[in-house]
Amino acid sequence: MFLQRTIQQSASVVGIGLHTGRKVKLTFRPAPVNSGVHFVRVDLEGRPSIPVKAENITATQNATTLGGPDFSVSTVEHCLAALAVLRIDNLIIELEGPEIPIGDGSAWPFWKAIKEAGVIDQEQPRNYLYITKTIYMGDDDKHAYVAPYNGLRVTCTIDFPHPRIRYQQVDLDINPSSFENNLAKARTFGFLKDVEYLKSKGLVLGGSLENAIVLNDDEVMNPEGLLYPDEFVRHKAMDALGDLVTLGCPLMGHVVLYRAGHDMMSRFVKKVLENKDSYKFMQLGADPALLENDTRLAWSVNG
Repeated sequence: MFLQRTIQQSASVVGIGLHTGRKVKLTFRPAPVNSGVHFVRVDLEGRPSIPVKAENITATQNATTLGGPDFSVSTVEHCLAALAVLRIDNLIIELEGPEIPIGDGSAWPFWKAIKEAGVIDQEQPRNYLYITKTIYMGDDDKHAYVAPYNGLRVTCTIDFPHPRIRYQQVDLDINPSSFENNLAKARTFGFLKDVEYLKSKGLVLGGSLENAIVLNDDEVMNPEGLLYPDEFVRHKAMDALGDLVTLGCPLMGHVVLYRAGHDMMSRFVKKVLENKDSYKFMQLGADPALLENDTRLAWSVNG
């Protein structure tokens, strides 16, 4: 039986917010079984909190934002991607401001902090959302679907007209090793003309070559270049893993994405949850036949 997880001890990530440019601190804290993942705004009166669920997504422009009537938490996807792969079921994420620290624009700062804090099994089994029939949304221009699969696999495709991006695809069975080696360090990216416009509107005030890949009309402007030739699609795949956390429990299926950004991912997650005849909730270990001779799930035992 695969058990729920939290962290062994608290851990913090300090940085600046992408939009405000102000220093912000995020702290991960252990949480009890069956409590889920919650963001807590400790800088606000009453310390309002919100669970990481699709129904609480309030914005998807350039990032995913969760919120309630009086507060919000933006750019949550990089942080949540690390939780998804490490199978953290129960966690309090305290935040001193409306933004997650942008770090270097990747999931690496959060991945590193959680691994250093340590992961611990709890006394209750974990529920998985196991896809039994394909669920599709979109058209030839943009689409997303998930098909039955004994594990979690992501196939992500992007197609930008920029000469340094063009058509890129990544296809991975998701586990701690594949994430750490292929996705965790992939940075967010943007185009210089868009950055200049957003800054004129008082947004991305914390954006720089230190926390994003920036492209002019022809080239990557970062002096260090790219970490991977296809870093752009790797980052999009990482983003998608973070957005999938809003399902409320780990997904088992093959997720295929074509030009699917945060807005489509938000709508897709909600569509998956609505299609109750296309999935079931299950606890791994309750059906031994599911695990027999299936190496794709072997990582879950130790990872």
